[in-house]
Amino acid sequence: MGLWAERLEWFVMLMPKRTKYRKMMKGRMNGQAYRGATISFGEYGLQALEPAWVNSRQIEAARRSITNYLKRGGKIWIRIFPDKPVTQKPAETRMGSGKGNPEYWVAVVKPGRILFEIAGVPRERAQEALRRAGMKMPMDVRFVEREHVGVGVADEAGEEEVVA
Repeated sequence: MGLWAERLEWFVMLMPKRTKYRKMMKGRMNGQAYRGATISFGEYGLQALEPAWVNSRQIEAARRSITNYLKRGGKIWIRIFPDKPVTQKPAETRMGSGKGNPEYWVAVVKPGRILFEIAGVPRERAQEALRRAGMKMPMDVRFVEREHVGVGVADEAGEEEVVA
């Protein structure tokens, strides 16, 4: 594979291979995310606190900032995918004559949605990497950790302690 092929590979942004319809209605972003709101794969995650459209360029910029900071260490999961086309009409076009052409792709993100997950790195490095990724996002985000569910064991004094 030549240098140009590698460059073109990076130029192609996240987008669906094919869709049933070219254009989609705007929709609404009210309510909390009830799917994708828990950490499933990694140890640490980046959680959205506000509703927003995250476009493919922002996702790619955040992914690059994480991999750049971690220097190929650890494992990264991208939990959102831009599957909604956003249309725009050309500049200086008169009103009417139908809807514009699809220009870019967005992922609809509701509050509570996990955007990225990381595993295989210390907590401090994961926190800094996800903080840098959060700078690229169009909404407020927070760092979250996986909740470890353990078995409660009572000692002689009757106090419960959690054993993972």
